[in-house]
Amino acid sequence: MTLDIHVPAGSTGHDSLTVDISAADAGWTYSGLRVAVLEAGETLALETGDYELLVLPLAGSAAVEVGGRTYDLTGRPSVFEEITDFLYVPRRTAFTLTSAAGGRFALPAAIAVRDLPVRHLGRDQVRTDLRGAGDCSRQVNNYALNNGVETSHLLCCEVLTPGGNWSSYPAHKHDRKGVDERELEEIYYFEIAPSPAGDPGFGLHRTYASSPDKPIDLCVEIHDGDVALVPHGYHGPCVAAPGYDMYYLNVMAGPDEDLVWLAPDDPSHHWIRGTWESQEVDPRLPMTR
Repeated sequence: MTLDIHVPAGSTGHDSLTVDISAADAGWTYSGLRVAVLEAGETLALETGDYELLVLPLAGSAAVEVGGRTYDLTGRPSVFEEITDFLYVPRRTAFTLTSAAGGRFALPAAIAVRDLPVRHLGRDQVRTDLRGAGDCSRQVNNYALNNGVETSHLLCCEVLTPGGNWSSYPAHKHDRKGVDERELEEIYYFEIAPSPAGDPGFGLHRTYASSPDKPIDLCVEIHDGDVALVPHGYHGPCVAAPGYDMYYLNVMAGPDEDLVWLAPDDPSHHWIRGTWESQEVDPRLPMTR
């Protein structure tokens, strides 16, 4: 059964996986995501199948054994504190993931048509950009997007949005190929920082139709661990409620292998970009230094 485009936290989880979404589950062709949560000393054995993927630590460190070789990922305390090193694992590959102290690990994936080598990529490979200004300020960490990391189809980045700010804004789309656009299926995986007392935070996410022949309409409250699927249409904003910083991982893939991300804004809101010229970037950024 195809999933709804809003996937609440834990609803696809089983065993050590809190998120397990294949391309077939999403009702499309290329993009998938798993998130593994390991207890101290726990080992998880997986196979990539027809997918290429990244082992991307969200919290904690890990050892990944692939083809008789072990790669040690330093990881990070949390997504709100640091960027991380990561591992590229090609299709048709078995691997094991072990975390001595326990942790949480994203496995963003895409159907691949090429066999590329396993690669351990350091933090120095991650390109960090600050986008927008004022209450549209956000930080983008590129793991396999505009940073020279070669994949077959997978594009992957993460976005940090301080509480009270808007990101993925102006809303944009990438559902057809053109001179200013690429066709890309997209997964948003969210983590929301809690309150100082540890109470859960929240945010908002919006996806809507770009043409009447392909209706889609989502405006939903987002919680820690939720997923939003974007098969087509304009998506954005993602709004972090005041007091609650927002993180999301973007997993994208489509039919082209040029590894180019092109996404035109909703024309009704494109003018917003012009207002950033007179505003400063939010001083809370960058979050990861």
